[in-house]
Amino acid sequence: MRVSALHSYPVKGCRRIDHERAAVEPWGLAGDRRWMIIDADGAQVTQRDVARLALLRAVPVDAGLELSFPGSAPLLVAQPFPDPAVTSTLWGRVTMAATAAGPEADALLSKELDRDVRLVWMDDPASRRPVDPDYALPADRVGFADGFPLLLASTSSLDRLNDWIAESGSLEGPLPMARFRPNVVVDGAAAFAEDDWLGHRLRIGGLLFRAAKACGRCVVTTTDQETAERGREPLRTLARHRNVGQQLLFGVNLIPDTVGELAVGDPVEVLDRFTLG
Repeated sequence: MRVSALHSYPVKGCRRIDHERAAVEPWGLAGDRRWMIIDADGAQVTQRDVARLALLRAVPVDAGLELSFPGSAPLLVAQPFPDPAVTSTLWGRVTMAATAAGPEADALLSKELDRDVRLVWMDDPASRRPVDPDYALPADRVGFADGFPLLLASTSSLDRLNDWIAESGSLEGPLPMARFRPNVVVDGAAAFAEDDWLGHRLRIGGLLFRAAKACGRCVVTTTDQETAERGREPLRTLARHRNVGQQLLFGVNLIPDTVGELAVGDPVEVLDRFTLG
C-alpha cells in the first residue's frame, strides 16, 4: 500500500489543495482547517449549510491567505496578529477562542455566500481544542476539522462504492475522491480493508498514526466539488451497504503519534493495536 494523494483545506469547507509533500503537525497537515467561517452567533458555516462554499479557493501565501471565488478578484487576507477575542462554536457544543480575520474577508464571504458571516483563524491549535477523549489521549489536539486531525480514504473502497452505485442504476456515478475530502489517499489495499485498521497504529512513510474512528458521512459528500451542485449519491448507496449504527461509513480518522513529512508514494503499513489507558 502506498500514499497516492495528499490534500489540505485551509478554510473549513473550501476547495482542496493538492500536495506532493506535506508537513504533519500534532493537529494534522500543516495549515489544514486553521481558518473557519462562522455566522453571527459564532457557529460554524460549512458546505452542509452552503454548497457554494465548495467553490472557495483559499491559498496560503507568505503574508496570509488568498481568497477567491469563480469570477472574483483574489483577496489577500493578512494572517492576523493573535488576538483570540472571537468565540467560535462547532456542532453547538465545542466552543473555542479564535482570531477575527478582518472586515474585508467578512465582506467578500458574506457577499458570495449570501449571508452574514465572519472568517476566523485558530492561532494556537496546541491550546484550543482537544480531540474527543473517547477516542484520543489527553494531549491530542485538532484544528477546525470535524473531529480528528486527519482523514484517510482508500481508492479501492471508492472503486467498490462506485460499482455499487452503477449496479443500482444511478446516473450520478462514478464519483471522484474529492467528494469525501480526505487528507491522505492510499492505493493498494483491499476494498474497505480500513475497517480492520481501527484500533491499530499505521506507519505511513516514517510517521506513526492511530486509526481512531471510522468516519460517518454527511450531505457534503453529495456536493459536486467543482460545481457546488447537489445530488443523492453517495449517501443513498452508503445507506444500503455501509450503514453501521446509523452512521454511513467511508474513510478512517487518524491521529498523529509522530510529526514530520508525508509524501505521495510513501508506503503504508498496519502495525500493532494501541490502547488509550
